[in-house]
Amino acid sequence: MRILLIGLWLFASSALALDAATVGKLGFGDGDAKIAAIAALVADGDAAALTLLQAAVDGELQSSDTAKAVFIVKGGAATDAATGAKVSPLPEDAEDVILDNRVRRELGGALAALKLMSPDRATRLAAAKELTDSADQAMLPLIHKALARETDVGVKQLLEVTQATLELKTGTKESRIAALRTLGLSKNPNTKMLLLGVLEKSKEGAYTEPDPDIRAEAQKSLKALENRVAWGERAGVLFTSVSLGSILLLAALGLAITYGLMGVINMAHGELIMVGAYTTYVVQNMFKGQFFDWYLLAAVPASFMVAAAVGMVLERVVIRWLYGRPLETLLATWGISLMLIQTVRTIFGAQNVTVENPAFMSGGVEMITGVVMPWSRIVIICFAGAVLAGMWLLLTKTRLGLFVRGVTQNRAMASCVGVPTARVDTWAFGLGSGIAGLAGCALSQIGNVGPDLGQSYIVDSFMVVVLGGVGQLAGTVYAALGLGFANKLLEAWQGAVLAKIAVLVFIIFFIQKRPQGMFALKGRALDA
Repeated sequence: MRILLIGLWLFASSALALDAATVGKLGFGDGDAKIAAIAALVADGDAAALTLLQAAVDGELQSSDTAKAVFIVKGGAATDAATGAKVSPLPEDAEDVILDNRVRRELGGALAALKLMSPDRATRLAAAKELTDSADQAMLPLIHKALARETDVGVKQLLEVTQATLELKTGTKESRIAALRTLGLSKNPNTKMLLLGVLEKSKEGAYTEPDPDIRAEAQKSLKALENRVAWGERAGVLFTSVSLGSILLLAALGLAITYGLMGVINMAHGELIMVGAYTTYVVQNMFKGQFFDWYLLAAVPASFMVAAAVGMVLERVVIRWLYGRPLETLLATWGISLMLIQTVRTIFGAQNVTVENPAFMSGGVEMITGVVMPWSRIVIICFAGAVLAGMWLLLTKTRLGLFVRGVTQNRAMASCVGVPTARVDTWAFGLGSGIAGLAGCALSQIGNVGPDLGQSYIVDSFMVVVLGGVGQLAGTVYAALGLGFANKLLEAWQGAVLAKIAVLVFIIFFIQKRPQGMFALKGRALDA
């Protein structure tokens, strides 16, 4: 038993010990010697090397000429950097190890390489991402070792690309061809520069790469990579188009109800969106603490109810007395919008306020490097679909929806058969205002909230309603998505300003040819 314990102690001591000569080069050598020592420590892949190099980065490394040793000094306690033994007292001539910028750069890459052996997946992923731009040939053995034991697909793909990049420079013909094939499967568009380097020509017109087989493989991988990147960019445009369309849909859905039912040009609709956004901000501040990630569960109904209440008061106090007088209604609602903006400025200040995303809406899904689908946008797209489904069920499956559709198609006949049209007007206006509040809640998750938030969406909302057809739910959906796609496609081609102008010109010509929009309401009163 005694022999076994001694053997285990010796094994543990050897596992924690580093080569004294290598450690000495790191403490006493010049810049080149320090870099060579760092490369040797990385090649060993020892866990003690990670501690030593981290101490060097943190400025906790000291050397002593009399003791001919290097020490890690942390919190007043010193240990021998080579053996790990505690040292007390520290030699009087011990002084900090000086590292220049070149050595520090090497230390950064070396630490990333050693962290590939960490049991934590997030640490390994961060290290693999860092190595894609900073790895050198000395790290190749450790990358091979890390690849052999790596089980995570994402980390493994990054390491394979890093390994292929290094082997492409100094490997054999077979390993270089294999590296080119690996690079062709990469999702990183920066890999294109490596492949173009293989196909580069000199000033005389000759290829810098003499082997035709390697050039042919590089050409094939380059084509595959370009196709993959192009499809990723198309998917990114598609996603941003759907995202913008869902935002326009939320902003215009409530307006489609109020404008379609009562013919009221509500210039305060944007400010109802702002009310929903500020309600979300207030609810967020009430949920500070351990329940912060759940604040949206309260903010969604709160933003709907507050905006709906403001809208119903607006209809009862002002709009009810202005039916049939569109110019007066437009001016009155525009004045109310200014009053709402000033009220918010008085209560919350003129500066923008920030609404933070819950944890589940942070980050995103990376399709390729540089093309990310944020979770906040994905959640808003799903939220817009849920609101749309709820609106469809309300308008087609409930008594209120039947009254709204009846009043929209023939107000006089609906009143004759007992429909309380005045009450329906109030409830419908409140419903449309509440949906505007939901739009504000969604918009608060993708940008700052300010008093002028609604001004950015009022014109787009009217364009969606007019293009889709007044009072038509399906038309609003098609118009919102269509305008989203048109804006993003034209932005990629001519820029945001010209894209807006082109869309507006198209809508003007479209309305001249089809004033009722894409989908027209049908009914005896309307046909007459």
